[in-house]
Amino acid sequence: MKYQIKFVLIFLILAGLFILIYVTKKHLNEFIKNRGIEIHRRKTILQLFCFSYYILFVLLSALILGISIVEFVVFFSSILAVIGVGFFAQWSILSNLTAAIILFFNHPIRIGNKIQILDIEFGYCGKVLDITNFYVLLENENDKSLITIPNTVILYKGVKVID
Repeated sequence: MKYQIKFVLIFLILAGLFILIYVTKKHLNEFIKNRGIEIHRRKTILQLFCFSYYILFVLLSALILGISIVEFVVFFSSILAVIGVGFFAQWSILSNLTAAIILFFNHPIRIGNKIQILDIEFGYCGKVLDITNFYVLLENENDKSLITIPNTVILYKGVKVID
């Protein structure tokens, strides 16, 4: 009987999670319209909110099931240590993720802009189709081919917005 109560509580928290995500989507759309934030950024902002809600759900579920905080902290610190070693081994991946965050918040290029990279080595020109965690996807205006450029190149090289 004791386990049934725990699973009912977890079910209620899960239902609350779905309601919270629904309310967040609704209010986020209103916030985006009022603040004039680009609609392309809505997806990323919503993913960050949902990720934090899922982490909270896992933490609350673990507490309900009787897992101690110390065990939980040891588990997550082990995961973070493995991820940290993996990122250190692949330094370019870490730098591309960091560049993606900087591009998202502080760089003047946006999805839909026509840009030119001002460099002899990377003299590409095209329309920005997507900015992902690791690269920027450009569509070449001449032959409509797709070009993927690492975020670090966009961040460290000069970029001219042609709009």
